[in-house]
Amino acid sequence: MLFLLAAWTVFIKYLFPLAFAVSEGVPWTRYIYWDLWPLAHAWLGWALLARPGYTRALAIGMSVIEIIIVSLFAVFLSDPEWSIWRTNWFVNKTFVLSGFVLVLVAALRYPERF
Repeated sequence: MLFLLAAWTVFIKYLFPLAFAVSEGVPWTRYIYWDLWPLAHAWLGWALLARPGYTRALAIGMSVIEIIIVSLFAVFLSDPEWSIWRTNWFVNKTFVLSGFVLVLVAALRYPERF
């Protein structure tokens, strides 16, 4: 799931904005908001497969941080701006929120699997 989330995030945050910028004839980085979350998601996905000793702490920590960040929904939804970029952000964060809620529940409920 986390590898799919990382791939989805790369598409939504980087490839789609890049293609849009190129089609408009503007600099290819104009609509990209750089961050390292796709790498973090892939790292957690790898950790869940390889199971190093820190996996459960990483899963819980990353889930809590992501859920806190995504709670910016409240700010966005109080005065939404439905541009293509904000809608793109909202859709991506919806997937991120649901994925990390599942990871957090699993890490707390089944610690022996981590």
